[in-house]
Amino acid sequence: MKTSLKLFPSRYTLVNAFAVLFMVLSFLMRLAFLMMDFSQVDHSFMGLLKVFFVGLFFDLGTVSFFYVVATVYFLLVPKRFYGTLVDRILVYFGFSLALLVIYFSFFAEVTFWDEFQRRFNFIAVDYLIYTYEVFKNINESYPLPLLIGGMLLLVVFTVWIFKRKGWFQATFGASEGFKQKLVPFFVAVAIMLFYGASIENDLAETSGNRYNNELSKAGIYSFFAAFRNNELSYTDFYKTIPEKQALANVQHQVSGPLDSLLNPQKNILRMIKGGVEKRPNVILICVESLSAGYLGIFGNEKHITPNLDSIAQAETYFTNLYATGTRTVRGMEAITLSIPPTPGRSIVKRKHNQNLFTIGEVFKNKGYSRTFFYGGDGYFDNMDKFFSGNGFDIVDRGRGFLPSGDIVTSRKNIENDEVTFENAWGVCDEDIFNKVMKEADAASEQGKPFFDFIMTTSNHKPYTYPEGKIDIPSGTGRSGAVKYTDFAIGQFLKQAKSRPWYNNTVFVIMADHCASSAGRWELDVDNYHIPAILVNLEGGKGYQITQQCSQIDVMPTLFSMLGWSYDNNFFGRDVFGMKPEEQRAFVGNYRKLGLLKSDELMVLGDGKVANQYTWNKEDNSLSSEPMDDAFLTETISYYQLADYLYNHGGLDLNANP
Repeated sequence: MKTSLKLFPSRYTLVNAFAVLFMVLSFLMRLAFLMMDFSQVDHSFMGLLKVFFVGLFFDLGTVSFFYVVATVYFLLVPKRFYGTLVDRILVYFGFSLALLVIYFSFFAEVTFWDEFQRRFNFIAVDYLIYTYEVFKNINESYPLPLLIGGMLLLVVFTVWIFKRKGWFQATFGASEGFKQKLVPFFVAVAIMLFYGASIENDLAETSGNRYNNELSKAGIYSFFAAFRNNELSYTDFYKTIPEKQALANVQHQVSGPLDSLLNPQKNILRMIKGGVEKRPNVILICVESLSAGYLGIFGNEKHITPNLDSIAQAETYFTNLYATGTRTVRGMEAITLSIPPTPGRSIVKRKHNQNLFTIGEVFKNKGYSRTFFYGGDGYFDNMDKFFSGNGFDIVDRGRGFLPSGDIVTSRKNIENDEVTFENAWGVCDEDIFNKVMKEADAASEQGKPFFDFIMTTSNHKPYTYPEGKIDIPSGTGRSGAVKYTDFAIGQFLKQAKSRPWYNNTVFVIMADHCASSAGRWELDVDNYHIPAILVNLEGGKGYQITQQCSQIDVMPTLFSMLGWSYDNNFFGRDVFGMKPEEQRAFVGNYRKLGLLKSDELMVLGDGKVANQYTWNKEDNSLSSEPMDDAFLTETISYYQLADYLYNHGGLDLNANP
């Protein structure tokens, strides 16, 4: 007697139950994230309906990949082997492994959402590379043995429940042959191919509220989408204009009245004419995740930055400065290359990131030594390779993780006897500053001016630091980490004042990015506002720089204040040379590229779309505005040319004629 074809034969009972379990768990996680940030979400009926229906759509795509793997096995195993010892071992093992994957991914999503308020993106992909720091950080921030044990218990408990329900027995006791198993196999493969070939992750973004868009996504689906798309071609995905027009537009925007373009047909390289040159040592402190909102000078009432507040008011500080991105490598890119953010990965992490025209080259031509200091291992985020490949000597923790050949300049380790406190990300800020002090003393004795680029680490989860330094216990949260970093900077400057090189040294204190980029808007402008302070600058006491400007403008402004004449291949400008209508800031993430001018924001998105907004500074909201074609063209010109020059050698040292 012929057995009729069934869509879901009993051999697939277990995988069907697994699919339902996954969908339920994903729904509950989406609901939990919604409640965590309910005030930020568009919780209108239609807004919530879209979140869960779009989420269901992406959950179906995710579970189809699990389903295909299972159905391949079930299809290929002949009926006579159903329920044998080998079959039982493989099914139990495969089912348990799939459970462990989804439980682990849900746990990881909770920690990732807590940090970034986003589903998995290219940051999560990058973190797979740096497992030491990431797992050590997780272990220091969360009770990892308890969590791993909890996940394993969940797996065991789920297997027990499924066994009690009889779903394993139904799978092992099935009687369907090869033909009866074909239909679910082909259905699953068709669904998987449909999602894999045609459903991009950004199709989940159906709302004007960023939280709703992130909630609509599925974590595992988002992860693999980011794995595939962590570099984006500007010309393929964004609005463009003719390249010559973009070049001419930017040349007009960045060139001052006394500047001379040196290679006008190819790039923006120009000769800047200065005045009477001063050549002090320069120490740049790039502070991890220091939002402007943490400082008292910007309205914070918690008094967690007493040193920075006092220093800023006594020296020179920027009041209207914006980071270009949301990660440390974006801050480094902006400071060293003075370039707007390009889509996808930061240039610091790309292959072609050596022998570029950086601020280090300007210092080199003025006779300076150049050193990059990092309290952790500089292999993380490709920092050592980037800085060394652009002429900087390296001082880092040196725990042995650096691939051979990545450093082509000299390297020094922060030795064990120089460390008083250390966590997953590196030594505490006091330790890195002590190392800088030693190296500055040595450089001063040689009589050569020095430029030191320091990257701090203490203001980073797990927010741990030496006890007894401040009145907030270590590991209790961001406020304590900010206050400790403030303390360490204050101590460093006090110690520096006793050194013979202090009077001829300028200190630049600037954040790499804000502590959070999350918000409900396409680009959350206020979460790009950062501080920058110029300390010990001749004639720079009690002064505020109020021009709206970008992170890429800080070093060109300093060069101008020092009276330097130099070749300049930077998009950044001396802010004092900008007319009010020329003031602007670049803000972006790995997909959205924004240009802020006063309270007008233009945002370019992949898919060749653009949106214009008015930014309300009072409540940090965005209101849609009609498109200003001239503003759009200016925005496209900056970003298109930055991408073009990087990809066609226009940022290289040999771009000099």
